[in-house]
Amino acid sequence: MRTIDKQNRMPLYSQLMDIILDMIEEGDLNADDQLPSERELCEKYDVSRSTVRQAIQELEKEGYIYRLHGKGTFISPKRFKQDLLKFYSFTEEMKKIGKVPTSKVLDFNIIECNEKLSRKMKLKVGDSLYIFTRLRLADNEPMMLETSYVPCHRFPGLTKKQLEQMPMYDIFSKLYNVSITSAEETFQSVLTREEEAYILMYTNGFPSTMIERTTYENEDVIEYTKGIARGDRFKYSILLKK
Repeated sequence: MRTIDKQNRMPLYSQLMDIILDMIEEGDLNADDQLPSERELCEKYDVSRSTVRQAIQELEKEGYIYRLHGKGTFISPKRFKQDLLKFYSFTEEMKKIGKVPTSKVLDFNIIECNEKLSRKMKLKVGDSLYIFTRLRLADNEPMMLETSYVPCHRFPGLTKKQLEQMPMYDIFSKLYNVSITSAEETFQSVLTREEEAYILMYTNGFPSTMIERTTYENEDVIEYTKGIARGDRFKYSILLKK
């Protein structure tokens, strides 16, 4: 059993965090298991309550644990690991890990392309765009909130009902014969805003990942999406080769 070394220069709360993280990694603590109480942790590792509280606060900020008022502190479900080496879709990635993916279309409209979007999508100012916002869920748990823009001229007749019934990329390929050739994504750590937190059933001000994706069919942009992924549910990996 790991113990806290008070002669170590590493802060005591950080050592306690490492112990708890090791227990999670090794399967001694599983998703939704209750963490021992502050008093129990103090006694077990011979540290002060302030040390325990700081460790718990940091673990909560990083999404490893969550609190239920009046019940205690619990281990968060494991993050979904996303490989960034190839083109992927939320729907297919969730199916691979045995989750049931669903989407709720929260908003669907047609707007005119402004200057910012014209630069991003290589369109003329005033061109018509579909804009729709989707809540992405896995096993009915909110995971991501995405707002997408797609050009009307490439997808004439696109409807909210289609997006509710089929994955977007299936619509592109099966109904509009789109052949996706490439996509570019950027990732940025952000703090979750109040409205986003409410929809995602997350905590206001907690870390999330903002993902911007631009999808191409040859030289034409067919999709620009800006999304917020819960920081406690996703981690991203990429293999670097020399």
